Amino acid sequence: MADFHVHIPYDKIDGYLAFIEQERLNLEIYFISKTLDSIDKSDILRLKEKLSYNPLLTIHAPFMDLCPGAIDSKIRTATTERFSHILDIAEALKVKAVVFHSGYEKWKYALNVDLWLEKSLLTWRPLNKRAADAGLKIAIENIFEDDPSNLKLLMENMNSETFGVCFDAGHCNLFSKVPLKEWTDALAPYIIELHLHDNNKTSDQHLPIGDGSFDFDSLFSSLRNKNNLIYTLEAHNPEDAKKSMERLKKYL
Repeated sequence: MADFHVHIPYDKIDGYLAFIEQERLNLEIYFISKTLDSIDKSDILRLKEKLSYNPLLTIHAPFMDLCPGAIDSKIRTATTERFSHILDIAEALKVKAVVFHSGYEKWKYALNVDLWLEKSLLTWRPLNKRAADAGLKIAIENIFEDDPSNLKLLMENMNSETFGVCFDAGHCNLFSKVPLKEWTDALAPYIIELHLHDNNKTSDQHLPIGDGSFDFDSLFSSLRNKNNLIYTLEAHNPEDAKKSMERLKKYL
């Protein structure tokens, strides 16, 4: 099968290790800020030992309270500190990519996307330089965006082969106010990872592929010429992960 990963929080790995080893899963490991406050290099070494079958890895960075496009310089400094710590871990684990949230909410920025873009570039340019030097990619995930315009602006201004988009199907289904085709037309050249989960447009349910209303047939059709995509299943339990793994085979 193609390069697919299963999302799991760092502090859940021990509880699901038997399942992870049995399925020999590639993982996207999510580190929250509280975890970053409590781990050190020895913990990362132990993690590598636990994953002795040598899976492919990606990382999901913390996002609560963080804002890479913050107007307040001290908030950007704190965000950069967290993100730099994540890149330390990413380098140690030799991951393929790190997923970050954009932090863009149009009402918070009073629809001034250029202000958000200006501050975002101050954050991302040095972080992307470091990531590129380490041989890994940065992927920016859509969250509350109701159209793809701000992410396209960020990609155009970054103009980097190591800086792209993590397209989240569930978030698009929940928050988008434009058709899926508008997203794929705008962002397909920049998409390097997919977050695959479903919902019925009422909340961010993280259902298995096909259990909600998202149009996965159209998504995969629009990206059929894309190579080297990372497919990440965002399930909340082994049963849903298995269901999504089986359904993903239809598209790969």
